[in-house]
Amino acid sequence: MADIERCENPADPNRCQAVRTDGDQCNNLAKAPSNFCMAHGGNRAANAAEKAVVRNYRKSKWLARIQEHADSSGIKCLREEIGILRILMEERLERCDTEHDLIMESQHISDLVVKIEHVVTSCHKLEDKLRYVVDRSALLQFASMVIDIVANIITDEAALEIIGDRILAAVGKIGEEES
Repeated sequence: MADIERCENPADPNRCQAVRTDGDQCNNLAKAPSNFCMAHGGNRAANAAEKAVVRNYRKSKWLARIQEHADSSGIKCLREEIGILRILMEERLERCDTEHDLIMESQHISDLVVKIEHVVTSCHKLEDKLRYVVDRSALLQFASMVIDIVANIITDEAALEIIGDRILAAVGKIGEEES
């Protein structure tokens, strides 16, 4: 208990908030970030704070990869995930040389079957919905093509700029409605 320090000033705001059995307030300094000294649980708060830092590090470690996947244009397609699950199913089945092996793997295999069914169903629903939805990047590309077509016909630069701005503004409004 080397981390326990006595509080010299009874009015110190960093004084441990624990009440001793005699009814008086503890005379030790609290261990940050807790309001209690090490003898009264301050170490638990310090350990919890340390674990939170580690947990946040673990999340931030993968944040770039998560963002990379979130920004992917193929995010609206679950076909790769279906492929991964089917490969996992294949690998599980390849492990089975005997009926006993098949029985031992049956729980994992049935879990994979349920997951594959769920992802395939979700994929079909998503693809059905996306038939009527245009991706924002595809919409911007279409707007750019329209502006190029208009630019081949209209030679007035000022008018062309106004038309281009209005088309892009309209695309921006459509993109806001999707979000």
